[in-house]
This record gives sequence, C-alpha cells and structure tokens, in this order.
Amino acid sequence: MSSARVDYIAPWWTYWLHNFPHINLRFQPVEHTFLPEDANYQQTLIFLACVAAAGLGLNLLGLAIYLSCLCCCRRGDEEEDESKKPNSCCVTWSAVAAGLICCVAVGVGFYGNSETNDGVYQLTYSLYNANHTLAGVDSLVAGTMGSMETGLTQHLARLDEIFAARGDFVQTLQFMNQMADSIIKQLLGLPDWEQLNIDLAELATETARIEHYRWLTYLLILILDLVICLVACLGLAKQSRWLLTTMMVFGVLTLILSWASLGADIAAAVGTSDFCVVPDKVIMNQTREFINSDIVHYYIYCSQTITNPFQQTLTVFQRSLTTMQIQIQGLLQFAVPLFPTAERDLMSIQRLLNTSEASLHQLTALLDCRGLNKDYLDALMGVCYDGVEGLLYLCLFSVLASVAFTVMLCAIPRAWRTIANRERDYDDIDEGDPFNPSSTRRATGHASSSGAHGNMHSFCSYSDSMGSQTSLHAPPAAQALSNAPVSEYMNQTALFGGNPRYENVPLIGRGSPPPSYSPTMRATYLSMTEDQLRHFGNDFQA
Repeated sequence: MSSARVDYIAPWWTYWLHNFPHINLRFQPVEHTFLPEDANYQQTLIFLACVAAAGLGLNLLGLAIYLSCLCCCRRGDEEEDESKKPNSCCVTWSAVAAGLICCVAVGVGFYGNSETNDGVYQLTYSLYNANHTLAGVDSLVAGTMGSMETGLTQHLARLDEIFAARGDFVQTLQFMNQMADSIIKQLLGLPDWEQLNIDLAELATETARIEHYRWLTYLLILILDLVICLVACLGLAKQSRWLLTTMMVFGVLTLILSWASLGADIAAAVGTSDFCVVPDKVIMNQTREFINSDIVHYYIYCSQTITNPFQQTLTVFQRSLTTMQIQIQGLLQFAVPLFPTAERDLMSIQRLLNTSEASLHQLTALLDCRGLNKDYLDALMGVCYDGVEGLLYLCLFSVLASVAFTVMLCAIPRAWRTIANRERDYDDIDEGDPFNPSSTRRATGHASSSGAHGNMHSFCSYSDSMGSQTSLHAPPAAQALSNAPVSEYMNQTALFGGNPRYENVPLIGRGSPPPSYSPTMRATYLSMTEDQLRHFGNDFQA
C-alpha cells in the first residue's frame, strides 16, 4: 500500500517540536512515537511541564537573591545622593522596558489564543461532519436491512400463499427472497462504526467545551497581565507605595501563572506535534482492531489508484435490486391478470425496491472517500497548523510575560528606595531655615506665647529701631531715607517704582521671602553689625 501524501505535509515547527528530547520521570529516554495510552509517553509530557516548573524555581530564586542583595548591600549616604539621579533613570527605563515587553507579550498572546481557538474549532467542525457522514451510513444500512428483513419478507409470504397454485410464480418469489438475503449479507459486510467505541459528536462537544474554558482562561490571564502592568506604571508615576506593593504581589502570582502556562503549552505542543508528524500511522494503529486496514487506508489517502473496498458490496447490492425489479415487473405483467389480489403486495414490493435503490445511491455517495478524507485533512490542518502554531505563540507570550514581570519586580524595589530617599531628604531640611514652613509655624507659636510683643512688629517700632541702630554705620543715602518721614519714604519709593506694601512690611513672621529687596532694605541689612544682627536674631536673615 502506498503511503505517499501530496495533500498534507506536516509543518516544520511540528518536526522541530517532535525532535524535543522525550524523557520520562526516571530520566530514561523514550521513543518519540505518539502513544497517549502509554505511561512512559505520558511521563515525557509531564517531564516537560516539570522543566517549566524548574524554570519558575530558578526565576524566583534569582529574584530572591537580587532582593536580598538590594536590601543588605546598602550604599553610604554620599553615594546615595550622588547616584540618586542615575537610579531614577534606571528605574524609569526598567519600567518602560517592562511596559513595552508586557504590551508585546499581550499582543502575541491574543494572536496565539485566537489561532489555537481557530484550530480547535476547525477540528470540532470536521468531527461533526465526519460523525454526520458515518451516522448517515449507519442509518441507510439499518433502514435498508430493516425493509428487506421485515417488509419484503411479509409481502413475499402473502404472495406465496396467493401463488400457491402456480409453481413458476412461487419459484420467482423464492428467487427474490434469495436476492434479499444476498443484499442483507452484503450490508452486514460493511464496517460497523459503532465498534470503534468513539462517539465523534460527543468527542467534538467535549473538545469544544474544554476549548471554551481554555480560551476564556487565557483571555483573563492576558487582561490581568495588561492591567497589572498599567497599574504598576501608574504606581511608579504617582510614587504610590501601596500601589507598588500590591502590584508586586500580583506580579509574583502572574509570574507563577506564566511559567505554569508555559509548561502546559509546551507539553501540549510536543504531544500534538508527535501526532502531526505521522498522523496516518497513528490513526491506523488506533483503528486496526475494529476496522479493516484497507478501509482506513482508503479514507486516509483517497487516491484514484486505490481500489474502493466497498465496490464489490455496492455492485452486488445494485445487481440484486435490478434483478428483483425485473422479477416484480414480470409478476405485475403476468400474475396480476390471474391473481388480482396480488397487485397490492407486488406494488408495495416495487416501492420498497425503489426506496432501496435511492438508499443505495446515497450510500454510495457517503461511502466515497472524498467526504471523510476532506474532513480528515481539515482536522489535520486545524490541529497541526493553526493549533500548534497558536500554542507556540502562547509559549512565546509566557516567556515574554515572565521576562516583563521579572524586570518589573526588579524595578519596584528600586523605585521604593528612591521614594524613601526622597522623603528622607524632605525630612532632613534645616530647622533654622526661615523659609521652612515648620520653622515658621514654630516661630509664630513662640511669638504668640509672649504677651509683651504682638505677632508682627509694627512699622513704626521697626522704623524706630532701625533708625537708632543703623545711624552710625549706614551710608548717607540710607541714613537720609531712614530718617525721612514715613509718608515721604512711601512717596519716594512709589516714585522710583517701589511697592509700598512690600517695602514697609518686615520679614518677621512671614513664611516666604518678599518678591524683591529694595535698595533701602539691602543697604540697611549690609550696614548692620554683628551685635545688631544678634539683637534682631532671625528677623533680618536673607
């Protein structure tokens, strides 16, 4: 028997996956033949999933070592201050890289999930079509055999009583009975598809149900990965500790899911590829105990050079029906004028033979190899092309997602340290700084606690003290301005562009510096001695 195939060629990626090492749990090599019922072959697929579990362990171990080094090996304060900006850049670029890789991974995952779903849908569609064909064959065979065994036998028995006086007519009836037995014998020689103990419709329904849950699970994983990545980037942008902590926990869980899905996808892809490399051999091995190998070979290859194994059966069926119809035509022509009561049974037999002939034509079309062979090839294309290709894309998604979340889990602790350093820098502001809001509030509280002085010095007391303390060392221009009346000073400042509001309100009790220093106030401050500065305290600090 020829086994050359020109209508199906396994894709290259199935050969690549088929060549993966097949090792059982006892670390012994196993043949690459697809044997799903064999325990050693099942262990090879479990071993591939365990390899992915080992990869998860190494990934988590690397993260633990990195986090331990990051927590234990702290730098000095000076090195932290010098490297604060580079660390921020490193965290930023790590977040950008993790976000980009995560987006690419999600895109690849959506494509792979859709491809796998298309392949499984094509498989289930082909299974339903094949089941419809086989069910049609069984229905036609059962209907024809029932009409021959029951209906034809009853009519022949009544006609035998009617034609009892005519031996030639009785002999014709016996000959027709022999033809009916021959048809029944030929129909019994057809394969009984129910012996396969496989309900293709039930198998397709169960496969579609499992695929629905698989597709929905991957869809939720993809959405979860995208949401975690976006929320993590939002936490880095807003410098929110609780967001980063929550996303770090979810990142670890998603990392575990990514490696688990990688193991399941690799095992499924390798097992499917083992089938796709030699699908014909697998089908023939699975069905040789129930169906003749010539029949399976006929449907698998469906070549014009292959003889139809049902040709003899169908030919005998056709010839027997033709002979019986000729005999019925003769009885209608010669026996009905002599036995009018026989016409009803003869017409019923003729209608039964016409129905059987129509069933023969339908049976011939259904038993032709082209229908089942097309369903078989469609199923192979769906599984071995779209299905395995989709599984490979899902494996790539799992790898990219694990890389993205590993980078994210490495960047979040650094971002945490950057936020902590920045908050510590805010806490280390000089308490004596007059522009520090906290020191201003303390100064205000201290001023309000003393009843002799008000919350703010008045302009008059301020100008009097300034006139008494700065008359010795102030320049002539400054002394003239300081000794001038208030109205004259305000007019001069307004004339030369100054703002009387900011010129005459002292710095005491203010939480922020004035918008600008006037020449008068700057000259007065520069002319003060150390004793005067100690007397006024922080009132005149710039």
